Amino acid sequence: MKKSKRILSLLLVLVMLFSLAGCQSTQPASEEPTEEEVETPSEDALFTPGTYTGKGQGINGEIEVEVTVTENEITNIKVLSHNETPGVSDIAFTDIPGGIIEHQSLGVDTIAGATESSKGILEAVANALEQAGADIAALKAKEVKSEKGPSVTTEKEADVVVIGAGGAGLAAAVSAHENGASVIVLEKMPKPGGNTILSGAAYNCVDPKRQEAAGIEDSVDLHFQQTYEGGDKVGNPELIRILVENAYPTLEWLEGLGMEFTDYVFTVLGGLWPRAHRPAMPLGTGYITTFMNYIENNSSEMEVLLNVEATNIIMEDGKAVGVRAEGPDGPVIVKANKGVVIATGGFSKNTEMLNQYNKTWPDLSNTLSTNHPGATGDGIKMAVEVGANLVGMEHIQLLPLGDPDTGSLAGNIEQAVENRIFVNKDGNRFVDEGARRDVMTKALFEQEDHFLWIILDSQNYPTPDTKNNFNETIEELVEAGRAFKADTLEELAEKIGVNPDNLVAAVEKFNEHVETKEPDEFGRTLYQWKINQPPYYAGARKPTVHHTMGGIEINTEAQVIDTNGNVIPGLYAAGEVTGGIHGTNRLGGNALADINVFGRIAGRNAATLE
Repeated sequence: MKKSKRILSLLLVLVMLFSLAGCQSTQPASEEPTEEEVETPSEDALFTPGTYTGKGQGINGEIEVEVTVTENEITNIKVLSHNETPGVSDIAFTDIPGGIIEHQSLGVDTIAGATESSKGILEAVANALEQAGADIAALKAKEVKSEKGPSVTTEKEADVVVIGAGGAGLAAAVSAHENGASVIVLEKMPKPGGNTILSGAAYNCVDPKRQEAAGIEDSVDLHFQQTYEGGDKVGNPELIRILVENAYPTLEWLEGLGMEFTDYVFTVLGGLWPRAHRPAMPLGTGYITTFMNYIENNSSEMEVLLNVEATNIIMEDGKAVGVRAEGPDGPVIVKANKGVVIATGGFSKNTEMLNQYNKTWPDLSNTLSTNHPGATGDGIKMAVEVGANLVGMEHIQLLPLGDPDTGSLAGNIEQAVENRIFVNKDGNRFVDEGARRDVMTKALFEQEDHFLWIILDSQNYPTPDTKNNFNETIEELVEAGRAFKADTLEELAEKIGVNPDNLVAAVEKFNEHVETKEPDEFGRTLYQWKINQPPYYAGARKPTVHHTMGGIEINTEAQVIDTNGNVIPGLYAAGEVTGGIHGTNRLGGNALADINVFGRIAGRNAATLE
């Protein structure tokens, strides 16, 4: 039996060799080895030796890898191409191939924060190994053993300890160092970035230079009014005033650290006004790269500890004096000589907490989220343990524009609020697309399957290389089946399965209001150009949990307030972990301003605490 199998293997190899000689490169690379010498495998070989290419699906499209094997070993994995976002998925492209080779297994864990990219790499490698004759089920089942040594308690010390290496935490860390403090940042995830690095990155501020150049009238008072009223006047006016007055100086601070913003000012989804600034780097990578460059340049006084999960705030005589955590090798205790900053983000990835506090939406158990896996409310829980007060926990923001399969913001084809419309499965508009986020999402929940199509034209994508806010070109999205393209609205309607008469009528009526600038039947007032330049595009979207407005109560100095209304000495908080700023609804573009403004304040005050 073994002899016959061996003869069959030899015949198959000979057939492949003759095919290569006769057909050269006419066969797809993913279906056969590259043109290297193919050895005849022995009876007990795990693989047919050679180099193979395979493909898998990442979050932004196809991932292609090249895998080299001997008879019994995977020796090399090289990523040939991908469309994943730089800074977000980088760790997956090093750790997943490294883990496969180290353990000779496809059973390695995905990387938290880069799950879809990890799955795409594993799928691509499996595809390549299947061509090499591997037993894929056995490789997936092969146990990956942890080689942890005995538990060791690590003790460290710094002037300021920051919990969380997202945008707010890193802003606090840099600010604290600028004000003379040594800093240690604790991050439970395997990479810095938090939600910031995944975000659309729009930053709201009143900018005299850029807005005036674009003919946009704005003021700090208008920003205050829209933020306060946009949250149903529930937000703390003092905190809102700090936010809007410091947003532009903080943007200048970021630029001074080396971050670049384009001169384009636009209205982001739910932002209500054209004051959103777009970073030059994709998504939120610019913020994290800027902060991490600063930290690396000051590494003698600053340190970021990854895979270290804070569990408790250490209190002495009523003051926060450190943090207790769990690291890869055991307990970690970090003493804070001056102050502790909580910057762990919200709880959009904690279904139990969402359903505990939710008073607005249907059951959220099966609703996807835009957030990274670490947004589980840890900082809120730690703060409560030491007596902190919570405010606005019931205020949970959903967006109408999540990816139908993942809930992420990626794949969103819109470029600005003024230039697109939403239609339901019948091809009809159903809401003011420039309204508050909660208004749009509630209207979407009333539509069939809670589903919408974004409709826009080529003016949003004037060249094939034009990218959306998530570093994706429209052609990449169309090729991946995540967007649809047509030369007429009727053809587009056919491709997306909506009534063509309804879609044409919706666009024509919209175009009439673009011309008159008069509010339409939904109250829409934000217009720029007509949807009339083919090709036309459509992208599918569904509701997704995006932001939790409630959290730890702070004052204007970013100090944490206890349940009796008093400051907890030595304890500060910033970013989405806090509550009381945005009220019932956060304006689009205010989050990046919030985390940087209050992160900067928290770091400065923690560093200068006597």
